[in-house]
Amino acid sequence: MNDAEEYREPILVLGSNKLAYSLVISLRNAGHPVMLSTRKARDAWKYIGFHKGDLRQWEAGQFGNFNVKVIENFSFHPTIRLAIVIAEENLTVKKNIIKILESRLSPDTLIAVNSEAIPLELLQKDAAAAKRILVANWVEPVDTTFFLEIIANRDTDEALVKHFEGLGRKYWGKDPYVIGGETGIRMKLMAALIREAFYLVKNGYATIADVDRACRNDAGYYLPFAGNLRYMDLMGTNAYGMVMKDLNPELATDKLPPDFFFSMMQRGETGMTGGKGFYSYQAGESENWEILLKKFSDQVHELIGEYPFNYKKETADI
Repeated sequence: MNDAEEYREPILVLGSNKLAYSLVISLRNAGHPVMLSTRKARDAWKYIGFHKGDLRQWEAGQFGNFNVKVIENFSFHPTIRLAIVIAEENLTVKKNIIKILESRLSPDTLIAVNSEAIPLELLQKDAAAAKRILVANWVEPVDTTFFLEIIANRDTDEALVKHFEGLGRKYWGKDPYVIGGETGIRMKLMAALIREAFYLVKNGYATIADVDRACRNDAGYYLPFAGNLRYMDLMGTNAYGMVMKDLNPELATDKLPPDFFFSMMQRGETGMTGGKGFYSYQAGESENWEILLKKFSDQVHELIGEYPFNYKKETADI
């Protein structure tokens, strides 16, 4: 029996944004029957239709021709043993979803919830079975990125964590890591970079375009190859240490985003779909960027696949 013929457990996804829809495609392509519970079924089918060409050829299964079922209610399939939640960063919202899941699914169903800043222990508090709740963070488009951050604490069942990590590594095309604690590291690193970028723009050291060029043409060039710390090893850590000794005292320590960012939010400048964010966009540009991102992601996925993180393939073909 090959991988394509092996049994894959049905998975429930709850979410109403592109990340959730992208996750559905990724899981379905890994051979799982997928049920999506969403407030925006039309948007979900539109996204799936846009990526229809990416769907691998599986025979119709228990969830229809695509082996994907989209519902706008909580009529969950009784065989579900894994539920993945993609919800807004709001503790009340996330806990309400957990409560609904616990009332409708088997007591041994694993519940994986996305969370960038809310501690896992708060998500587990008052839950019927804290041991089956963990945090799982993803990056859109899920199907062409290797990222999967798993957060588990002392209350999380270690066997469930290993099972979830194993699925990610063996079937979902991920290079997962597990953080033993309450919050992840990805957003901490990203927030530090954004805070410094805001500081530079606010104080007139750089423009928004300057920041994007600096990130894209330097860090964006080597990060997919090695990550920050391995790249320091490659270049020589001493040089970085000397620079950081003088530079660190000057770095931003702001506890809140700058006023110009809050003003953007108040004016509704929330990004491409609204026509304006840090840059202005014409009608139709958002769709064009979606197409470009898809093409770029496919190409980068293929390239990174040639240079796996631990470099267990031939060390160098030179």
